[in-house]
Amino acid sequence: MFQKERFIEECRAALKESNAQAAIRELVTRAVSEPAQIVRALGEPKLAGVETIYRADGLTILNLCWGPRMVFKPHDHRIWAVIGIYGGREQNIFFRRSENGLTQHGTKELVTRAVSEPAEVVRTLGEPKLAGVETIYRAVDLTILNLCYAVTNPLDQITGAIHVYGGDFFSTPRSEWDPATLKEQPYDVEHTMRAFEESNQRLQVKAAQS
Repeated sequence: MFQKERFIEECRAALKESNAQAAIRELVTRAVSEPAQIVRALGEPKLAGVETIYRADGLTILNLCWGPRMVFKPHDHRIWAVIGIYGGREQNIFFRRSENGLTQHGTKELVTRAVSEPAEVVRTLGEPKLAGVETIYRAVDLTILNLCYAVTNPLDQITGAIHVYGGDFFSTPRSEWDPATLKEQPYDVEHTMRAFEESNQRLQVKAAQS
């Protein structure tokens, strides 16, 4: 049974393991194997947004909800991440830096109960779908491989996911790319939050029309 405080303590303890990322992955995999328990503990996602469950220098845990049909710009992490879907679907489009900006480098789709580490997915880029638990383990970073990725929620419903990062997600310097020009620029957290607000505005309009 998923319990928020227990999950936080287990993730903090996992950081002491020799392979913290693998230990965290095991915890996230177990958590999203019972999506209903996460919903019971965190609530049914009704709006797009980012809920900070835990934040410290070496660990960030987020409950991240993508709005219906929400598309999020290419970005990198520069810290490892483990992402588990507990409701909905997430499509990832990977890009590689090139002399002309970014070139697409493959796609992955995560469904409910799927767990992924973006940096590790590059090993099998090109496979059309990830259903279940991704079992690839490579201690590499998207930045080392000159890779970044964009996210799309392809559904007409909210997609909910647990994101665990091996650092302070909000203070770690990283990059984003303009979706129109693919020009690299510093990651803008405020702009990210506005994207979720705009998604919620669309939800409200749709609700008013129904």
